[in-house]
Amino acid sequence: MNSPQFKFILLAVLIFLFAYVAFALTQESTKTTEQTGPAEHQVTVQRGEVVYVSGNDLVVKDADTGELKAFVVPDTARATVNGQEMSVHDLKPGMTLERTITSISTPKVVTQVKTVQGKIWHVNPPKHVILSLASGENKEYTIPDNQKFQVNGQEVDAFHLKKGMNVTATVITEVPTTEVAEHRAVTGTPPMQGALLIEEAPAQQAAAPPPPPAMAKSAVETAENKPQLPQTGGALPLIALCGLLLAGVGFAALKLS
Repeated sequence: MNSPQFKFILLAVLIFLFAYVAFALTQESTKTTEQTGPAEHQVTVQRGEVVYVSGNDLVVKDADTGELKAFVVPDTARATVNGQEMSVHDLKPGMTLERTITSISTPKVVTQVKTVQGKIWHVNPPKHVILSLASGENKEYTIPDNQKFQVNGQEVDAFHLKKGMNVTATVITEVPTTEVAEHRAVTGTPPMQGALLIEEAPAQQAAAPPPPPAMAKSAVETAENKPQLPQTGGALPLIALCGLLLAGVGFAALKLS
């Protein structure tokens, strides 16, 4: 087994394996880079009232549209009510919930640069070529305008490509994408306790009329306290006066007769 012939065969096999592995590793090497744009923030606030809750099932009435929305809330979800964290099992009908959703959208362009080595299986210049890779897979590529290829150390365009040629090319792929991250926070207020009552303010009583002016009272008192003239005689002077008048009338009648 230590003969020179065996050593030579073993060395040839190792060289072939190393060459095959090196070719397989270099036939399609990829380098990926990302270019990130400015992030955009968007805040959405949703409000609603709890109308039904049972287990993990929750029904909320939207405060803006009045629409009923059903949710299956996981046990790990939390709402902050009066400073306390509550799970879906702690919610009660009548509670008002407010969910704030903050979305951060970051545009990205993912660029892949690949170095491809393969044998031309089919070519359709100037736009398409199919390469046979060492793995036995055939891949079709689109040829950009003015693209050059390295063939046997020479630079040629797509019109000079022939079936069976070994070529090396650089493939550039740009994939625009948007990365979206969301943060959700739910807060709430408990319902009012007990029945709703309305208290009316008592009606104001009419003010009592003011007392009569002091001058009117003084006038009455003055009329009641006015001093009376003294009586100087009885009815006798009046009877005497009437008698004199009758006598005067009789005397005048006799004189005229």
